[in-house]
Amino acid sequence: MTTDNPRWIKSSYSEHGGQCVEVAANLAAHGIIPVRDSKDPHGPTLAFGTTAWTAFVAGVKAGDFTA
Repeated sequence: MTTDNPRWIKSSYSEHGGQCVEVAANLAAHGIIPVRDSKDPHGPTLAFGTTAWTAFVAGVKAGDFTA
């Protein structure tokens, strides 16, 4: 990965229901977007490539993942 420390942020759209993820977008310059469960900050972290993350966010905004 990188020696930079992730700066975790939670979406301002997150409610206090506990179903949130945190993203460390400050590492995008290194080609990765780490994501973790906000309820388990010391648990596992997933790292997505910036292209994959951008496509995922575009899909969410477009409503591609609605049930």
